Amino acid sequence: MTSNDNFLQKRVWVTGAGQGIGYATALAFSQAGAVVVGFDRHFAGEEYPFQTQLLDVTDAQAVGEVCQRLLAEHPQLDVLVNGAGILRMGATDALSDRDWQDCLAVNAGGAFNMFRHTLPVFRRQQHGAIVSVASNAAHVPRIGMSAYCASKAALRSLCLSVALEMAPYGVRCNLVSPGSTDTPMQRGMWSSDTAEQQTIAGFPQQFKLGIPLGKIATPQDISEAILFLASDRAGHITMQDIVIDGGATLAA
Repeated sequence: MTSNDNFLQKRVWVTGAGQGIGYATALAFSQAGAVVVGFDRHFAGEEYPFQTQLLDVTDAQAVGEVCQRLLAEHPQLDVLVNGAGILRMGATDALSDRDWQDCLAVNAGGAFNMFRHTLPVFRRQQHGAIVSVASNAAHVPRIGMSAYCASKAALRSLCLSVALEMAPYGVRCNLVSPGSTDTPMQRGMWSSDTAEQQTIAGFPQQFKLGIPLGKIATPQDISEAILFLASDRAGHITMQDIVIDGGATLAA
C-alpha cells in the first residue's frame, strides 16, 4: 500500500488469520494502521501484532456469541475478510461424507455465518468493505478437488449475491481467487523436492495448465490485492472477482 493512512484506526476482521493468506492479510492491515481482530481455530505463535480470537467459523452458535461480544465492545466494523479455508482431496466417488461436508462448511458456510452477524452492522453504517478469498478452482475444474472446487464456487456465488444485496447501502463486496500460493495448504500438496517446479510447469495429464509468470504466488501477493479492494482507492469496485494465479487460468 502506498499510504498507511487509508486504514488508520479502521476496524478490520480477518478469518483464517492463524497462517497463510489470512495471517499475511491480518498483518498487512495491522501494519497499515488498522485495529485488527484475527479469527482462527488455532494460533501457533505466542505473540501477534493483532488481536487474536479463537473461533471455529463452522460453529454458528460460537460465531454468533463471539460477534455479538466484539460488536458490543466496538460497534463499528469497516472491513471483513473471509479468509478461512480448507482443502480436502480425492476422487469424487472416494470422498468421505466428512470431507465433503467439511469443505462446504468451512469454505462457504464460514462466510455465511460471519455474514449473518456483520451485514446488519454494515447496513446500519451504510459503509464498509468485504473481501472473500475464493480460488481459481472456483473458475476451472480440478481433478481430485471436486469438494474444494464446489465449495469455493459456492463461496463465490454467495459473495456476489451479498454484493448485490448490500450495494444500495454503499457496502462493497469483492473476491480474490488465488492460484498456487506458498502457504501451508499448498505445501501440504507437495510430496517431492521438485513439486514446486512441477506446479509451475503444469500437469497436462490432469488438464492443469502451468503458470505463465513462472513462479508461485506469495501470501503477500494476495494480501496486497485484498487491501486494495478494501481501500478507498477501490471505492467504485464491487461484485468483482480478481483471479491472482500468474495467468494459470488463461483469463478463463
